[in-house]
Amino acid sequence: MHHPDLQIMIRQANVANAKVSLRPYEGVKLLGVERGDSDNYVFINLHIDESAQAGELQFDVSYQHATDVLSYPLLTRHPQSAARQGFSTKDIIYLINPDRFANGNPDNDSVKGLYEQARPDFKGGRHGGDLQGIIARLDYIKDMGFTQLWLTPVRENNMSEYSYHGYAMTDFYKIDPRMGSNEQYRMFTQAAASRGIGVIMDMVLNHSGLNHWWVKDKPTRDWLNFGGEFSGTSHARQTIQDPHASEFDKKQFNDGWFVPTMPDLNQRQPLLATYLIQNAIWWVEYANLSGIRVDTYSYSDKAFLAKWTERVMNEYPNFNIVGEEWSTNPATVSYWQRGKVNQDGYISYLPSVMDFSLQEALVKALNEEESWNTGWVRVYQSIANDFLYPDTNNLLIFLDNHDMSRIFTELGQDVEKTQLAMTLLLTTRGIPQIYYGSEVLLDNTGSHDHGDIRIDFPGGFEGHKQDAVSGTGLSKEQHAMQRHVRTLAQLRKKYSALSDGELVHFSPYDGVYSYIRRDKSHSILVLLNKNQTSTTINMTRYQEVLQGVKTAQDLLNNVKTNVSESMEIPKMGSKVLLLKHD
Repeated sequence: MHHPDLQIMIRQANVANAKVSLRPYEGVKLLGVERGDSDNYVFINLHIDESAQAGELQFDVSYQHATDVLSYPLLTRHPQSAARQGFSTKDIIYLINPDRFANGNPDNDSVKGLYEQARPDFKGGRHGGDLQGIIARLDYIKDMGFTQLWLTPVRENNMSEYSYHGYAMTDFYKIDPRMGSNEQYRMFTQAAASRGIGVIMDMVLNHSGLNHWWVKDKPTRDWLNFGGEFSGTSHARQTIQDPHASEFDKKQFNDGWFVPTMPDLNQRQPLLATYLIQNAIWWVEYANLSGIRVDTYSYSDKAFLAKWTERVMNEYPNFNIVGEEWSTNPATVSYWQRGKVNQDGYISYLPSVMDFSLQEALVKALNEEESWNTGWVRVYQSIANDFLYPDTNNLLIFLDNHDMSRIFTELGQDVEKTQLAMTLLLTTRGIPQIYYGSEVLLDNTGSHDHGDIRIDFPGGFEGHKQDAVSGTGLSKEQHAMQRHVRTLAQLRKKYSALSDGELVHFSPYDGVYSYIRRDKSHSILVLLNKNQTSTTINMTRYQEVLQGVKTAQDLLNNVKTNVSESMEIPKMGSKVLLLKHD
């Protein structure tokens, strides 16, 4: 590894009173042993140089009358592991709630010894989706054109209720048995890789679940914020950048707990910080990940976040990590992206951030009447704020996700609006992410409950009358949406201009928003019409990018068209025009 030091936590009754020694192992040196405030933990510090080979480290843990021998494996790395490529603009990310996607193994729906059992009829309960269900549908995912999978957390959440969402972890190193096993997770990533699909792991650095073993027996007194007692976060994320913010407000945001069942972790505690850093690197190696998504990014200590991302990126320079900063203000979000020069001198190593601004702007744009300050201008203004970001291509863009209502719901169950939104998502700058089932118009109209937003994927569970994979029972509109997404995904893959090309956009005019994506190989003009009538555009507006081009291929319907004078766009329709240089 780039970083040669390793810290191992031993958790065992009264182990702090034992003598710990390493049996001789070539290339590995014991640097020392640290103890916390609980008698049940010790932390072993090792240096592993390049001469060390894979094998078993053995430690003698000697008490007054007995000695335990503990083993720790040193594993061989994947070939070219450090050079692995992270997700990028070439990808389309498919976001899945595993419990709600597909039940591949009904035998693990309920597992003895875990608090919450299956409750498929309760929207906030466990429905039984698992890793096997996803593996069985990888061919569908590939056929749709999705090239990366982001699963909401599948690690152990041994909580008494609402454990299906995965964000209250009770073991950071263990896949939840109701999802599968560690070995099956690795089989999943291998099966995905064989189809050209990468896997992004959802990581939580800010908090654990209340039933994590380190809550009742804290390794150090300062392991949890507010002394391990609940004090709610203010959610005032702007305090991080606010030059006038009080220390009280900063602390209440960073150290406050989300809810009483999610204790807030104190990443200023160096032993905990090392634990979280090493855990991330271990999963990248063990499961051969192509990316990490970090939940509630800004809620963690910002000095720790810089150290954590720096350590991961030093190990994998071509990797990618996206942080969730749920703010629609690009000034707040851009603070966290690598390369940003911040007023307070903070240096971030986070490559990618989520573009909540564009998501909100697009929903408003399609739902509002057009005027000088409403409608498409909101999208135009959101993208115009790209000057705040050091790397606009490395923004994760999306229409919806697991924490917000479905895009079809937000757009009033309007199929044409939803198709327009999807066209923009898959042709503008950034890395697109699609929420599972949005390609078949999943809907939560009438309820904003998370259990309804995270509804079951059609055909993934026994008794479903619809099946998104086979197409059985889908409506005409659902089939059309699915084809639209598949077509756009194929175009994005075929034409690098749509993924990596320069973006030049034009101020909205007469209900039409337009932009060109271009690189050395191709130029593609996108025209989006939200009017309820067809609209004719005078193409002289685009002379700076047409540069004498007279014809184009409409990629959505494979028709050759004249672009020299005027262009008619159907009502609530779009044109994706491959410009022909005659």
